[in-house]
Amino acid sequence: MRTEKQKMLAGAPYDPLDAQLVRERRRARLLLKALNDSGDDQPAERQRLIAELIPSAGPDTWIEPPFYCDYGSNILLRGKVFFNFNCIVLDVAQVSVGAGVLFGPAVQIYTASHPLDAQQRRSGLELGEAIDIGDDVWIGGGAILCPGVQIGAGAVIGAGSVVTRPVPAGVFAAGNPCRVMRQVAG
Repeated sequence: MRTEKQKMLAGAPYDPLDAQLVRERRRARLLLKALNDSGDDQPAERQRLIAELIPSAGPDTWIEPPFYCDYGSNILLRGKVFFNFNCIVLDVAQVSVGAGVLFGPAVQIYTASHPLDAQQRRSGLELGEAIDIGDDVWIGGGAILCPGVQIGAGAVIGAGSVVTRPVPAGVFAAGNPCRVMRQVAG
């Protein structure tokens, strides 16, 4: 029998009120409070908090507070990454972020979802779908990435876009819903 956390990470319906998941979210909230309260005069402490919250974060991970996430441990950073002010990552499923990725302010990354059927939603179970962002992607301010999307290497997502489906590598995509506008120089 799988734990609720195993179900959550596998994208199966899970109970978000499971004691283990509640404890892990509480741990993340405490780390986020400390991170968001840290000053620019405390760079070593800020990096320590980032590494504790997001175990895959390296010394070249930069997060401008405030920053918010569900767990942190489900965020996989594959190299140098920059999160601008006020980013939100709902990481109930894995969020994989390539090297050289830039997130503008107020970017929202949602792996979390709920059943479409009202009766199923009443059960309280939730779902998650992983998100994968390739290397050297730039996501403009206020963009929203919906559950399950993939963004190819070198892509640029315009500010305010709502990404609901995969975006190929090397393109500029924008809008609501986000769509490819043109190729970008490599």
